[in-house]
Amino acid sequence: MLPFIPPQTHLKLGTMRSALLLSVAVGLLAFAGMDARAQNPSHTNVQPYVKPAAPLTDAQKQELKRVSTYLNGLKQVEGRFEQIAADGRSAQGAFYLKKPGRMRFEYDKPNPNLIVADGSSVAVSNASLKTTDRYPLINSPLKLLLSENIDLSRDQRIVAVRSEAGALSFTARETSGPAQGSITLLFADTGGAGLELRQWEVLDAQGARTRVVLNNLHQVADIPARLFVIQELSPFKKRDN
Repeated sequence: MLPFIPPQTHLKLGTMRSALLLSVAVGLLAFAGMDARAQNPSHTNVQPYVKPAAPLTDAQKQELKRVSTYLNGLKQVEGRFEQIAADGRSAQGAFYLKKPGRMRFEYDKPNPNLIVADGSSVAVSNASLKTTDRYPLINSPLKLLLSENIDLSRDQRIVAVRSEAGALSFTARETSGPAQGSITLLFADTGGAGLELRQWEVLDAQGARTRVVLNNLHQVADIPARLFVIQELSPFKKRDN
C-alpha cells in the first residue's frame, strides 16, 4: 500500500510490490492539497461532519511557531534516511531538499526506486520496471517541507502537539478526500531555536504505519540542479513526447 497516493491512480503489480518502499515521500505527501485548502477556504468542498480535535492551547501554538521557523529555515539540506514498514522491513538511501519545491529520495542499490520532486510534480521511478509515475506536487504534503513560508500555528489540520524532555512532535490529520490519514513529525528539541527534524510516521486510512528516520541532516551551500530533474523511464511515454 502506498499511503496517501490517490486511490484512482493505477499501479502495476510490480509497483505495488515495492509500494512500501515508496511511502518515504508519500508520507509527507499527505499534505499538499491540504495546504491549498487551508489558504483558500472558499475552495473547500462540503464534507461530512467529523468531531473536531480539542483546540490547541496558546503554549502549543507557540511550539508550532518554533517548528514553522525551523522548517522555513531549511533551504538546501541533505542527509540519510531509513524507511521502516509496518512489517519491520526497511530501506535506506540519500535525502536531498532544495527550496522551493525540490526534493529527492535516492534509495541505496539494489533497490531500484527513486522519488523526485522538481517543483511542480512528484515522480516515482523504478529502474527495473522502467516506469515513472507522476503526481501533482500541489496534491501532496511534500509541500509541508518544500514551501518557503509556512505557519503551522494557523493550520487547522494540526490535532496534537506533544512536548517532552528533548523532543517535540505534532500530528496533522486529513479526514476526507484521497489523502485520508495522519502524519506525525518528530523533532529533537534542545530549547529555543534548537530543533532538528528526526523522523515522521504516517498512518493511512487502512491503519498501516510507515516510519521514516533521518540521519546526518545538514544544510549545504548548494545542491546540483540535475538531482531534481525527472527522468522519464517508460519507453511508451518517451515516444509520446
